[in-house]
Amino acid sequence: MSRINWRKGFESGWKTALELVKVVFPVALAVHLAKQTPLLDLLADLLSPVMGWFGLGGEAAIPLVLGNVLNLYAALGAIQALDLTVKQVFVLAVMLSFSHNLFIETALCRRVGVSALLIASVRVGLALVSALLIHWLVPFGDRPAGFRLVSGEPAGENTWMEVAGSAILASLEGVIQLVVIVIPLMLMIQVLKDLGVMERTARLLAPAMKLLGIAPTGAVTLASGLFAGLFFGAGLIIQEAREQNLSRRDIALIMVFLAACHAVVEDTLVFVPLGIPVLPLLLIRLAAAILITLVIARLWKVPAVQSYATAGDGKP
Repeated sequence: MSRINWRKGFESGWKTALELVKVVFPVALAVHLAKQTPLLDLLADLLSPVMGWFGLGGEAAIPLVLGNVLNLYAALGAIQALDLTVKQVFVLAVMLSFSHNLFIETALCRRVGVSALLIASVRVGLALVSALLIHWLVPFGDRPAGFRLVSGEPAGENTWMEVAGSAILASLEGVIQLVVIVIPLMLMIQVLKDLGVMERTARLLAPAMKLLGIAPTGAVTLASGLFAGLFFGAGLIIQEAREQNLSRRDIALIMVFLAACHAVVEDTLVFVPLGIPVLPLLLIRLAAAILITLVIARLWKVPAVQSYATAGDGKP
């Protein structure tokens, strides 16, 4: 049995948590302070007609913009600073799961040799369609989302010192909630690596590759993205694609699948502090990934002759 490197997992979790604090705390603090000004009300009024299509208020555009331009953790900081219901947070979580860190991760897909327009269209399209369906079909979730480590809201905030103190406290609460999740999460990922779960997952995925229209040798690449994600796993995905000598069609289908469903452990569990049902979130991503991959595989019937390994710089 493989030895588990707990120290490495804890160090990875601690470093990740520190990086998240640098992103989440200032974003959450800025949003909390902005709530005391007319700024959020103006933004909400401006965007409310569009956001209303998804059952969201105009202020919900803030985490969507932050999540797509920056990363998922910046969006979480903003979500925690807003007054949202469980259903509204679930809608945002699904949208952000499909479409976050859009520019960087799309560029990484481009580096693997897949059309940036294709990947961006898949991710944004799935985010919009899923949000509409959840808004129309999901009947639950009217209670307030998340939980607080300190109960109640400070009363009688008459000065900016009191407002700032309240905003700092609320922002720290959000950061602590994320850190409590992140460190065990990184330990779990380290355990999965040390126990060889990724390799075994690849073997289990091999038979399913044929159903998705992908060569069985693409199972390792797909497993890498499922666990490591597009951002952290980009180098691993590129390396595996070259070593497995995959065709352009196989690479494109794998990246389409991963565009909808990647980093399944991390990107799912980070929403736990917000009090939403995370299992449906994962199942929605997985179902969407399978469906969109099957559709594109059926449309792209003729496999490419040239393999990724002989494709030069990876440009289509």
